[in-house]
Amino acid sequence: MAQAGTKRSAWSLVWRYAVLILIALVFIFPLVFMVMSSLKPDAQLLRDTASIRAFLPVGDISLDNYFAAFRRAPIGLFVFNSVLVTGLTVASALLVGSLAAFAFTFLNWHGRDVIFTMILATLILPFETIAIPLLLEVNTLPWMTFDGPVTGWLNSYHVQIIPWIGDGLTIFLFVQYFKDLPKELIDAARIDGASWLQIYWKVIMPISGPVIATAAILKFLIMYSQQYLWPLLVTQSEDYRPVMVGLQYFFQLNTAWGEVMAYLSIITVPVLVFYLFLQRAFISSIAATGLKG
Repeated sequence: MAQAGTKRSAWSLVWRYAVLILIALVFIFPLVFMVMSSLKPDAQLLRDTASIRAFLPVGDISLDNYFAAFRRAPIGLFVFNSVLVTGLTVASALLVGSLAAFAFTFLNWHGRDVIFTMILATLILPFETIAIPLLLEVNTLPWMTFDGPVTGWLNSYHVQIIPWIGDGLTIFLFVQYFKDLPKELIDAARIDGASWLQIYWKVIMPISGPVIATAAILKFLIMYSQQYLWPLLVTQSEDYRPVMVGLQYFFQLNTAWGEVMAYLSIITVPVLVFYLFLQRAFISSIAATGLKG
């Protein structure tokens, strides 16, 4: 009986890994196709799409598309702009979101639940409905430059950062995580005479690594790969434009699909690096909160 149970357990483990490997292959195939296509000339790329050769490094393989992509658009500048804007936005959103979540979770104040509900309601509001009013608003706001005060935030980095610091999803993630923390930690810190700010910084945040990683990854993905409409509206110069807006350079005049794939491969690197850097904390967060019954 014990031997039969061991065999069933082994087969169950084999099937589980087989299913996980199959799912992983389904998700990785588009990336493989993208990279392989970026190494092929357009004629071969289009011809190979009808067969398994599209996923294999066969035929006329070279880095010509990458060199051509760098000649067509200032890719380095676009990647720098995206990484800068995304990095500053993520850091600011984590700070503001965690502070707001701390206040919603641990402090009692009038109107707390109503305001939290209003923040959650913003998650179902399409950005397109507020894009034009927000554009008109930021165009009238003051800003201080080296040459003195100016009116309007257009064509700048801060117009792509500040409107996205307050994030309902980030606040929600922190609130859900903070609710599961033992209240005894707060009570013990209060008895020791710690202020609320000290509790936030020295007690709560050091044990919030998983939710920080989760919120950071989700915010990074949104800011880096889904920011197209807003930068297109508020930036007139390529000096401030991110990678998603830069993609339109490859659809002007003639579309070279090999160069498009090369560009997409290049701009995917920061996302992969950021995820690999935080993957352990992200998986810990899923294991700790996502699998609760």
